[in-house]
Amino acid sequence: MAGRRRHTPEQIIRKLRQGDELAATGADVEEIARQLDVSVPTLYNWRKQYGGMKADDAKEFKERGNENALLKKLLAEAELEKAALKEIARGKF
Repeated sequence: MAGRRRHTPEQIIRKLRQGDELAATGADVEEIARQLDVSVPTLYNWRKQYGGMKADDAKEFKERGNENALLKKLLAEAELEKAALKEIARGKF
């Protein structure tokens, strides 16, 4: 293997499809991982996360993840402001 590198969701899905084609020819998991230039645990993690997805689905999945992170950040900031206002109202400032 050529070291650690990040794959885009589209690349992962493409590699999983190649892996499915290799599996159809009778290749075992170790051989599939070697052909795709990834480790066996990585292959299993990818199947768990991206199995059955199409490239468009993966893009949407990533966009929604980014959107959810932003919403969580905004909620945390709002809760912090609310807590600060409660303390000011009690006269502890």
